[in-house]
Amino acid sequence: MFDLISLGDGAVDHFFKISDAHVEEEKSGDELCLTLGTKLPVETYQQILGGNNANNAVGATRLGLKTAIYLNIGEDLAGQFTLSKLKEEGVDSRYVVKNKGLDSNVSALISFKGERTILTYHQDFKYELPDLDKARWVYLSSMGKSAQNSHFMGQIENYLERTSGLLFYNPGTMELSRGLTKFPKLLSLTKVLILNLQEAELVLNIKPEEKKDIKHILKSLVNLGPRMAVVTDGVEGSYGYDGEDYWKLGIFPAKLIDMTGAGDSYATGLLAGIFYNNNLSEAMRWGAANGASVVEKIGPQAGLLSYQQIQEKLKEHSKITAQKLS
Repeated sequence: MFDLISLGDGAVDHFFKISDAHVEEEKSGDELCLTLGTKLPVETYQQILGGNNANNAVGATRLGLKTAIYLNIGEDLAGQFTLSKLKEEGVDSRYVVKNKGLDSNVSALISFKGERTILTYHQDFKYELPDLDKARWVYLSSMGKSAQNSHFMGQIENYLERTSGLLFYNPGTMELSRGLTKFPKLLSLTKVLILNLQEAELVLNIKPEEKKDIKHILKSLVNLGPRMAVVTDGVEGSYGYDGEDYWKLGIFPAKLIDMTGAGDSYATGLLAGIFYNNNLSEAMRWGAANGASVVEKIGPQAGLLSYQQIQEKLKEHSKITAQKLS
């Protein structure tokens, strides 16, 4: 039996850190501006294994969970790189599917002053759930659009019902654009749903000009079916609802280098905290500790903590605790 099986997509990230750029403020949001038609110097380049589920699987393995991953790759150099990195990290790759004639997912991450802009090439693989061994937890995240239009989600529902596995749901862009309520049964099988604030507002159809009531947002998410909900809000910290109490947690101190993977690392720390029998408020500290470590390194995985490291970080910042919201 596995402690965790992570279901979704991975990618090979090509990371470029630049300084020869500027930001323009627009009504639709800040825009990264590069000079057209020129060659721009790159301060740092790295090729890194990334993607929501690869980040989760690697992070969970470092935290001591026996972890396997289901994802699709192409028969290309990026696919070979993905398999080698998973093996290096100790992630079980028996459920990785090689797709003949297709390329793997790749992304170019442009980092400027700690923020990143991502150019992503996402292959729309055919998703088919393998004959998975039992797992205590399933982590479900970003996949291509065909996963939403096929029987794949129903296969996950059947697997969870058959094995009594616990679902940790961290939906990606495609799942959010299609609408989470398209799969109400999947939501009812979800133990923990995690979203950032903007994603939560999208799911609940809250307009930008409406007053934000975080307790109402959390309760509304749980009313969709999950037993617990967590909403992250950048430097403002995170909020959680366990079905009885509402919690707010600030961020752990960190020297910001790169935000890539901050959300995935928080989610993975949160899951591990719950796996090790902590209540939600303490598990949120695990998420914050893991996230703070990741943003101090380049890329989504270099800063992922081991079990011993996260214990040390939690002890170092023992005064940072979740506060109950009245």
